[in-house]
Amino acid sequence: MREICVVGVGYVGIVTAACFADLGNRVVGLDISEEKIKNLKKGIMPIYEPGLKDMVDRNMSAGRLVFTTSYEEGLKEADFVFICVGTPEGVDGEADLQYVRESAIAVAETMHKPLTIINKSTVPVGTGDWVSDIMRQHQPTPIKFSVVSCPEFLREGSALADFLNPDRTVLGSLDREAANRVAELHLPLRAPIVVTDLRTAEMIKYASNAFLATRISFINEIANICEALGADVKEVAQGMGYDKRIGHYFLDAGVGYGGSCFPKDVKALSYMAQVHGRHPQLLHAVMEINNYQRRQAVLKLRDLLGNLSGKTVGLLGLAFKPNTDDLRDAPSISIARMLQSEGASVRAYDPVAMDHAQNVMPGVAFAKDAYGLAEGCDALVVVTDWNEFKQLDMSRVKAAMKQPVVVDGRNIYNPERMQQMGFTYQAFGRGINAHPRAAQAWPSAESAPATDGKVPEGADD
Repeated sequence: MREICVVGVGYVGIVTAACFADLGNRVVGLDISEEKIKNLKKGIMPIYEPGLKDMVDRNMSAGRLVFTTSYEEGLKEADFVFICVGTPEGVDGEADLQYVRESAIAVAETMHKPLTIINKSTVPVGTGDWVSDIMRQHQPTPIKFSVVSCPEFLREGSALADFLNPDRTVLGSLDREAANRVAELHLPLRAPIVVTDLRTAEMIKYASNAFLATRISFINEIANICEALGADVKEVAQGMGYDKRIGHYFLDAGVGYGGSCFPKDVKALSYMAQVHGRHPQLLHAVMEINNYQRRQAVLKLRDLLGNLSGKTVGLLGLAFKPNTDDLRDAPSISIARMLQSEGASVRAYDPVAMDHAQNVMPGVAFAKDAYGLAEGCDALVVVTDWNEFKQLDMSRVKAAMKQPVVVDGRNIYNPERMQQMGFTYQAFGRGINAHPRAAQAWPSAESAPATDGKVPEGADD
């Protein structure tokens, strides 16, 4: 049984602590928030994540998982210390490392035996070296330690499965023996382990998230072109995805990405590039397209309803994605503010995120369910693609609305079916918004090139 201390029991920390305990290690979850630790001891989770509470409860009952606010208690038996504190966005888009610094100082001042320090927080390239310097400066007496970067690749809503069944584990260190010790911790996961240097491991995390964000912005750019030309982006994405070089993941057009990772990490990577004299034009375009998608929802409503002043708009979904209550940089917040600035009344419903939303969405009225939300609304906007919304009785929704207008920000409904039911329906990148579904690509039959049933030259490029 290995002894592990996890510093910070926010999203990454609590999942890391619970999963390592479930693998048979003894884990101490450490956080300076007395309220958070008090709640955890009562079985109250700091986040909503499917399956997390059951895993935490099971391992607490087995004595493998405990929680504390004391560094002395957390480090008493520890051989490994995972730093899982937040790295929020700074003023200029840079990562704010104050919590990493505070954690490193506290560990340095408290440690009484050699430790392996693992950075699991998303941190700028070079942070591992910086943490090493801070710890050396604040140790009362020199004690050997090693710093290893082990970035997390967890998706909210499926974090437990992602931790226990990873695509890969990335480890970076200047101390190969330390990297090997951390690798042994991860061997039960039976996934490829990439061992490299500190800075490369830190960069792998940023590059991965920036690439996934780029895919989302790319398909949204294609969606906007599809909408103008009468094509259907869902079918375009499906056809693209069968190409093994491309794949189907992260090709869903809509109101764009949000959450605690993609927006913050793309900005941070752009900031790092600029302060080192590079020009990250692609990253800037990714962010610009994502911001535009949120505005698109309001522009579509304006086109459908005219002046939004005095209109009532309902938001179906608040969390940035389904199966989480996370509202960090959620599209719903931006859309609600834009609607309010144009004089609209905003209502909302989300299966799990409304308690958090009440603190960050002033002036928004919250409904008890989707049907209550629809009551008297001039329009609905699908913001989060919860399964619950895909199975709604749309006849009942239509009957409750003042005007049957739907802007589908996640393309979860069938355009033809919605129009047949009498809805005024707009999606993102579905050609039916601007053209009949059977619109021809060529202006007329006469102008289309004759192929005699043969595939045009170059069609397979």
